[in-house]
Amino acid sequence: MRVSEVVRCKDFPCSDVRPDCYQVPDIEISPEDVSIVLISEAAPTDPADYYYAPADPPFQQTTVEAFRDAGADVSSVQDILGLGVYMSSAVKCGKTTYGIKTGTIKQCSLLLEQELALFPRVKALLLMGDVAIRALNYVAQRAARPESSPLVPPTRSGEKSTTFARRGPSPPISRRVPASSSRRPSAG
Repeated sequence: MRVSEVVRCKDFPCSDVRPDCYQVPDIEISPEDVSIVLISEAAPTDPADYYYAPADPPFQQTTVEAFRDAGADVSSVQDILGLGVYMSSAVKCGKTTYGIKTGTIKQCSLLLEQELALFPRVKALLLMGDVAIRALNYVAQRAARPESSPLVPPTRSGEKSTTFARRGPSPPISRRVPASSSRRPSAG
């Protein structure tokens, strides 16, 4: 299956992103082999920098480095795909400014929802930043209304179940100090 042949933005309604940088992974992939989905913030402004672009673009370099730092024996995006990890972005177009408007994230979450529904055996989602988290929260909100979500499979009777909503993202949490931080106890 080619994800780019299934997931498509038809009218590009968002004004704060660059539709000329639109990226949905154009790779051949077996949905049953995917157990982890990594979701970054937005597609790069240069399509040659995307995860699956030829050569050694920045998205590939930083992702391979992160997986190596985590102990994975990988040297390419193909190696990461071989681990059952599919990579995509929450917003499918390149950014025009530092931030992304809420409406854009919500609109693109519809595409993300279609994309995630293609992978029935996913056990973990790696959300790389606030935009990815917010997009998945929109997906989960729709999944809580089973009639509106392709992620919620029908039950044996043909009705939609809300099982996914219970497994969805946690509510927002306050920022934590990493365990490796050199935080000193307060005197007193």
